[in-house]
Amino acid sequence: MNQVNFKTQKTARYFTLGNLNKETKNIWIVCHGYAQLANHFLNWFKAIDNKNNFIVAPEALHRFYWKGFEGKVVASWMTKEDRLEDISDYVNYLDEVTKSVLEQANEDVNIHVLGFSQGGSTVCRWVTQSKLKFTSLTLWAGAFPEDIDYFEKRELFNQLNLHLVIGEDDPFYNEEKIELQEKTLNEKKINYNMIRFEGRHKVLAPPLLELENSLKLNEELKIMNYEL
Repeated sequence: MNQVNFKTQKTARYFTLGNLNKETKNIWIVCHGYAQLANHFLNWFKAIDNKNNFIVAPEALHRFYWKGFEGKVVASWMTKEDRLEDISDYVNYLDEVTKSVLEQANEDVNIHVLGFSQGGSTVCRWVTQSKLKFTSLTLWAGAFPEDIDYFEKRELFNQLNLHLVIGEDDPFYNEEKIELQEKTLNEKKINYNMIRFEGRHKVLAPPLLELENSLKLNEELKIMNYEL
């Protein structure tokens, strides 16, 4: 038996919040987790739906029924089957979505990338393979995939204003796992900011606003240092 992989066209979709124009300061590309849909996921970002932000939620290319053969439909970024091809497909897909959005924006607009849960691994692979220039990277209830060489990509990650956001009661991240991730990042000399909040496996408004303020402060400091 021979396996043959070939490229074919597929219609994908993404959802947006806000109005994109030449005055927009920030474009947020937010990637949902396993077994979610982008339109439902985007509702979690209403707290930062303001004149400065345009929020884009691409939907993963693999949709399926959550239980059985009917009912709730959800999506996933990839599985272990033919994983390298899936990664290549969604890296190209996310690039295309972002480039399409950037055509309507100022050239100096910030691009903030956020991945939630499974979307965290997705965006890590994306930013390391893309030629686009990103402003920040946030892993919300997510982690670096094991197939990325952090040391090799240290310079890139240290330019990305990396944030880790995790709920105190997240069932997928106990303190031991969080401490191990921090230890690894510290050993690899990758700079990051940690935001902890009261909550579970979800994007909530208070920590989201805290993240927005942290990213804004970082950009202001960059401008000040540049002017100096």
